[in-house]
Amino acid sequence: MTEQFDTAALSKKAYDHLWMHFTRMSSYENAPVPTIVRGEGVNIWDANGRKYIDGLAGLFVVQAGHGRKELAEVARKQAEELAFFPVWSYAHPKAIELAERLANYAPGDLNKVFFTTGGGEAVESAWKLAKHYFKLKGMPTKHKVLSRTTAYHGTPQGALSITGLPGLKAPYEPLVPSTFRVPNTNIYRAPAFLADQTPEAFGRWAADQIEVQILNEGPETVAAVFVEPVQNAGGCFPPPPGYFQRVREICDKYDVLMVSDEVICAFGRLGTMFGCEKFGYVPDIITCAKGMTSGYSPIGAMIVSDKLAEPFYKGEEMFLHGYTFGGHPVSSAVALANLDIFDQEGLNKHVLDNEGKFLATLQKLLDLPIVGDVRGNGYFYGIELVKDKASKETFNDDEIERVLYGFLSKALFDNGLYCRADDRGDPVIQLSPPLIADQGTFDEIEQILRAVLTEAWTKL
Repeated sequence: MTEQFDTAALSKKAYDHLWMHFTRMSSYENAPVPTIVRGEGVNIWDANGRKYIDGLAGLFVVQAGHGRKELAEVARKQAEELAFFPVWSYAHPKAIELAERLANYAPGDLNKVFFTTGGGEAVESAWKLAKHYFKLKGMPTKHKVLSRTTAYHGTPQGALSITGLPGLKAPYEPLVPSTFRVPNTNIYRAPAFLADQTPEAFGRWAADQIEVQILNEGPETVAAVFVEPVQNAGGCFPPPPGYFQRVREICDKYDVLMVSDEVICAFGRLGTMFGCEKFGYVPDIITCAKGMTSGYSPIGAMIVSDKLAEPFYKGEEMFLHGYTFGGHPVSSAVALANLDIFDQEGLNKHVLDNEGKFLATLQKLLDLPIVGDVRGNGYFYGIELVKDKASKETFNDDEIERVLYGFLSKALFDNGLYCRADDRGDPVIQLSPPLIADQGTFDEIEQILRAVLTEAWTKL
């Protein structure tokens, strides 16, 4: 029997007591709070019984799809056997097994796994490790971090400092000092002097700006560069050919650590276990979370090269850092079962086999005057919206408020598609469905987007 909900009472309680994340709470003072009560496959249902396509996999998380009873059963069994124990000077079997498995998936000599409970904590851990490592190596002035413009790396104080979105940072400044920005790989918005260059030439320029910034700051002061395989904020920027290989060369030249922030891009989002595998580079650190359990239990990790871990495996040294729930037994068990599903059902191959079809389906929307660009990789795409396709003129602040937030976000949901309409950078719609999505799902997404975007154009 389907459970019946008192939707009005739920909504009032939500407004009165549930402080929702990244949410204008005033929006719900006189409007119902959308309340999701069930998921199955690529779909979710609200408290009124209405069905939606989950076009964002929750929040780039639900790789294997909703309603996987086998994952819930694994969580139950593990909680009965050992619900909790920390990995502070002790271990438990599931954390050991998961660490080994992640190390086997990771490229190169990334063999050490430090567990967290989420992605922001993994990024925070990576910066702390970079600073500590260089102090142990006799280079205490190497503490600065470079990251890309409009990139999002998390909300903890250090991760937020690395984030390249001024609007998210301003309310919490002063933040941790010593972070600097370099260009991202948004070729659609390439500088005018690069407008006629090949993607390879644009990528070389963007990578070379990292070297310029390292030299500007002084190589003896720069510890790490944080990059995402496909940058999330701004709308899914894939790397131009050769970009990451050049970044790797620059990092090696100046003894700077390359951190691949794969909180979104790992675990099949791009059709590989790690995004760096998709683009052929080996970082010094991988940060990951989200899809490791398909969201059935929270976990994150920092995966570290043997070279970086080596000083901490000697004498009295230790990494003075940790999280109570890092490597949680239930989360570790669920992660292992989720990765089993990847193997048994061939989720990565499914993404690789279908990513071109997904992109081609979304590219049909380029015939709409409001759609300027469709970009991304794997099952991770952004649709940039414009006022004028020829000039690439973007929305002004009033249009962002009226069209993106005042109309698009609600209209897409009302038409049966949960996704993200975002203006971190230029206005975009982001799509990241569960990895089990197929052509039928792609077609439904395109049809909903076409109807809503056609109406949005009349409101500009």
